[in-house]
Amino acid sequence: MTEDQPEKIKRPQQVYTLVIEVGRRPNDGLPKDATGAALMCYATGVDEAEAVRETVALLKTADMAPLDVSGYGTLEERLEAGEEIDAEERALMQRALAENSVVVAQMTPFYD
Repeated sequence: MTEDQPEKIKRPQQVYTLVIEVGRRPNDGLPKDATGAALMCYATGVDEAEAVRETVALLKTADMAPLDVSGYGTLEERLEAGEEIDAEERALMQRALAENSVVVAQMTPFYD
């Protein structure tokens, strides 16, 4: 680092809860008669925007068609909002953080 450049502060990874709605694509793995699905994911990022970008990119590589993303915040933000988060959900969040990855916790198919 030179004197002209400030030292970069490394921001810690956090886990964000995201719900991603997906449409249909060939080989997407959804049930044959489904019109799409909602995926509840736990994704890491230094901020929610990074977590969304990484999750959408991952779903695209899995032949899925992300249409819409809703963010529900970090564990701390959800607790502050009064949500109750059970041990299983906390364990999935911890797994996403430990692996610096996206964990798809639930998939709900949509039908006409």
